[in-house]
Amino acid sequence: MRLAFYGSSLLSSYWNGAATYYRGVLEPLSQRGWDITFYEPDAFDRQAHRDIDPPPWAQVVVYPATEQGVRRVVAQAAAAEVVVKASGVGVFDDALLAGVISAPRVDALRVFWDVDAPATIAEMRDDPQHPVRRSLSSIDMVLTYGGGEPVVDAYTELGAVSCVPVYNALDPETHYPVTADPALRADLSFLANRMPDREVRAREFFFRAAELLPDRRFLLGGWGGDASVSGNVHRLGHVGTDRHNAFNCSALAVLNVARESMAAMGFCPATRVFEAAGAGACVITDSWYGIELFLAPDKEVLVARDGRDVAAHLAALTPTRAEQIGRRGRERVLANHTYSGRAGQVDVLFRAALARKRATALT
Repeated sequence: MRLAFYGSSLLSSYWNGAATYYRGVLEPLSQRGWDITFYEPDAFDRQAHRDIDPPPWAQVVVYPATEQGVRRVVAQAAAAEVVVKASGVGVFDDALLAGVISAPRVDALRVFWDVDAPATIAEMRDDPQHPVRRSLSSIDMVLTYGGGEPVVDAYTELGAVSCVPVYNALDPETHYPVTADPALRADLSFLANRMPDREVRAREFFFRAAELLPDRRFLLGGWGGDASVSGNVHRLGHVGTDRHNAFNCSALAVLNVARESMAAMGFCPATRVFEAAGAGACVITDSWYGIELFLAPDKEVLVARDGRDVAAHLAALTPTRAEQIGRRGRERVLANHTYSGRAGQVDVLFRAALARKRATALT
């Protein structure tokens, strides 16, 4: 089975947090018999900041971020049984979406994979002419990064034929416990590219906690946001995926802060939650609906309503308790939340939907 996937980047996590999600789902999907080609634009300096070389389990086509480059790769969709357009490619998204609908053959499966469903839904509700909203009747299936029933209900109301959440998860071959790196030691570490819709929450949950605990060491990874930070916050800049395990294993606790739209929707566990838990880190997360479906509060994860809660958790946290929470969290994600399991879900969805479409095409 041939799968053509048009996304932001498989090779680089630079300003592209979805990279580990794509890798996590697609590698085990290839092991289930899918011949995968991933199309990504040469944009945003990502190719200069690759985390991985092209993997053996997928062909990666890097195309020029031009109209001609888009037309060339869209035409190749005609060779695939399943064609996926992911949200947030960043360049020519509308043209790629139109191409994914028009270029494949009649019996091919057309899929829109939304890695920021709360934001997309808000945009579609505000704009009846939104390209995704206008295309929903021509799309066979919408998959989302998360969101639970609220996202499914919203997409259905807007006209989606089918909508299924495929949650983030752990790739245990990529994220696992390692020896702590003295250079990355901290009481609380936070890794995130601070886009505008995350910055207010980052200020509250991370920087407010740092202000309340001036004698503790805070480590900040990723780009974006205001350059001014308190003296106990140490900036790392971009942290490649090859350093994630050391980053997660070298702090007393690791913070997760959801983007505003995802926190409001709920049921949107970030990739970082599973990566950090998989490394055995003690995770402190901001509060959002549905967290208990993935990790048990106070046993497998610590939940904070604001920066004061983060500071209180950190002040009370001992190395022994942090180790216990991290161990339990790792056991939970290994048992229930691996990308192998997510790939199995996608494999069943694709094959069943493709069979139905082929049967319809023959009648």
